Amino acid sequence: MANLKITLVRSLIGRPADQRVTVRTLGLTKLNSSVKHEDTPQIRGMIDKVAHLLKIEEVG
Repeated sequence: MANLKITLVRSLIGRPADQRVTVRTLGLTKLNSSVKHEDTPQIRGMIDKVAHLLKIEEVG
């Protein structure tokens, strides 16, 4: 399976609580922080919910 590099590029200030929780669950804490996750349906669902705040890259 492919891996995804997920980067937080927009601030969480003023965002609804469910979006904040989703971003934290992905492991992102600060602006421009990045995490790598396996490409699974659960991760894709979380990404779709907050896609307007993230930059997603496919790696190896």
